[in-house]
Amino acid sequence: MTENLFDKIDRLEAGESLDRESYTALIEKRNEELAGYLFGKAAGMREKYYGNRIYIRGLIEFTNYCKNDCYYCGIRKGNRKAERYRLGREEILECCRKGYVLGFRTFVLQGGEDPWYTDDRIAELVRDIKKEHSDCAVTLSVGEKEREAYQKLFDAGADRYLLRHETVCEEHYRTLHPPSMSYAHRQECLRNLKDIGFQTGCGFMVGTPGQTAENLADELLFLKEFQPAMVGIGPFIPHRDTPFGTKAPGSAELTLYLLGLIRLLLPKVLLPATTALGTISDDGRERGILAGANVVMPNLSASLVQGKYELYDHKIYTGAENAAELELLRSRMKKIGCEVTVDRGDTKMYTR
Repeated sequence: MTENLFDKIDRLEAGESLDRESYTALIEKRNEELAGYLFGKAAGMREKYYGNRIYIRGLIEFTNYCKNDCYYCGIRKGNRKAERYRLGREEILECCRKGYVLGFRTFVLQGGEDPWYTDDRIAELVRDIKKEHSDCAVTLSVGEKEREAYQKLFDAGADRYLLRHETVCEEHYRTLHPPSMSYAHRQECLRNLKDIGFQTGCGFMVGTPGQTAENLADELLFLKEFQPAMVGIGPFIPHRDTPFGTKAPGSAELTLYLLGLIRLLLPKVLLPATTALGTISDDGRERGILAGANVVMPNLSASLVQGKYELYDHKIYTGAENAAELELLRSRMKKIGCEVTVDRGDTKMYTR
């Protein structure tokens, strides 16, 4: 069976489609030897399309207010212990200005679903950023909205949108979210974003309570079908003040393995080595790059936020708010044979 699994990785590398049973076997029967083989193939695939270039995104966590009550999230509405904050327009623009001088050419505005930050206010922010930095991409990660709202944000100049779908299993979705949230609506949001023209990113957590190997196989099948521009995955890490506070965390090992599979499944996808991966393992982001990832998102708002955007416990704040911090990141990437590049880093998913 182990030899057969190596063959499956070869088939995936060759662009063949695998079925649910094959993905489940690759996940359930993985071992260190198989993972090493996969990572070699995945790194080669990343280098084929992106060379040794690692794209940096300037992350701005601009609000931790949220109207939702997701069971796993530290900024859920029901967490009375969360210290709430909301950055203003000028604070956000100043983060972008500092980032631009340092070489960032993509800014990611991420926040909870904050009712104060209306669609009009977010659209105005996007226009302001684009007015000052017309050569930069703006990525939004501000949750579920109706199609008209997404269209407004796109028309304002937003280039990309990140919306983790969390899970393609509706039954599992219901165990992660309150009844007020709709699996069907989240899926509709992703379809609308892509149809409007956003470079659309999706993703899921690895190791959430109740998640099975079959669930993860279904995630991979969904990614193949949806063809996102970006996929963000990271290990589930519990937050003490949530209903999942005592649950076991997901593993860095399985997350890295799935990164490798996704790189072969979607060779041109933008694949971040996420903050959660760096939180659960000191060298998690470097290992993520070696497993096939090609994006890192240093925080441009860390000194303003001061740890308040705490989606999960012990979240690291790897900032890049000054030249010294960015140089440290460059050094860490150089040690694994990669180079931080000053570039918008647009997707190659839809190019030949």
